[in-house]
Amino acid sequence: MILKDVLPSPHLQEHVRKHQIIRFVFGANEAVPAKAYAPRPEHCLVFYLRELQCVDYLDGSPLQMHHKCTLYGQHTLLQNRLIARDFWALQVVLQPGALFRLTGIPAHELTNTFIDAEAIWGQAIRYAHEQMCNTENLGETIAIAERFLEKVVQQSKRELLGVDRASSLILQQTQLVSVDWIARQAYLSVRQLQRQFAERMGISPKAFDRIARFEKAFKVKNAQPQKDWQRIAFDLGYYDYQHLVRDFVAFTKMTPNGFLLADGKSPEREFGLVEV
Repeated sequence: MILKDVLPSPHLQEHVRKHQIIRFVFGANEAVPAKAYAPRPEHCLVFYLRELQCVDYLDGSPLQMHHKCTLYGQHTLLQNRLIARDFWALQVVLQPGALFRLTGIPAHELTNTFIDAEAIWGQAIRYAHEQMCNTENLGETIAIAERFLEKVVQQSKRELLGVDRASSLILQQTQLVSVDWIARQAYLSVRQLQRQFAERMGISPKAFDRIARFEKAFKVKNAQPQKDWQRIAFDLGYYDYQHLVRDFVAFTKMTPNGFLLADGKSPEREFGLVEV
C-alpha cells in the first residue's frame, strides 16, 4: 500500500507543489473507513485510476462523486471522503495561484467545490488518463501526468504575480503573519491583495494563512505524536492553545484531540501509514 509525496520535475515546480500517490486495496470482507479530510491550503488536479471516490460535505446534501479527472478548489469545510476497495489516485497539488493561471477560472468559483477537468481540457486529459490507467508503474504514471501538464503550462498565458509568490511564502512560515505583511511581499495595497487573492486563491489572505497553520499543526502532531498541543501551538505562532483550538473547531467542528481521533480511523491507518 502506498501513501507518498513526490516532487515534480524542476520545470514544473512553478506550477506544481507535489504529486501525492495514494494506493489502497481492501479485501472483499473488509470495511472501508471514511477519510476525515480537513481544509488544506491547496488546489488539486486528481486522477482516479481505478474506482472513484465519493464526498460527503456533512451538510445533509447527497453524496457527490468525483470525476475520473477532478479539479477542485480551496476548501474551508471538513469533508468525509469515501474511497472504494480498489483505490488508486494521483493527486497533483498545485502551487498557489496556479489553478487560475492554468485554467482562467477565478478560484473563488471553485471554493468548497470541484468540477470535471475534462470540461476544461477535453480529449487531452482524457487520453492522459487512459494511458495512466494502462500502467502499474508509478514512475510512468507520474511521467504521463507531467507530459500532460507540460502542454497545459505551454498553453497558459497568465504570468506569475507577486500575490502568487506571497501565497507561497505563507506556506513556508511557522509564525503568524499579518495581511499588511502579505501585501508588502506582493507589492500590493491591502485592497489590491484582497481582490487578487480571491481571484487566485479563492479565499482571503487571512483565511489562507489560518488554514496553512492549521494543516501544519495536525501534520506536526502526526509526525511527533509525543509533542503536546500547547507546544505545537507555541511553535506555530498561535497566541495560545485556545487559539489553536478555535481553528480546529472552525475547520473541523472538533477539538484537536477529537480530530486526531477521527484521523486515526482514516484508510491509511489501516495499513500503518500516516500523513506528515
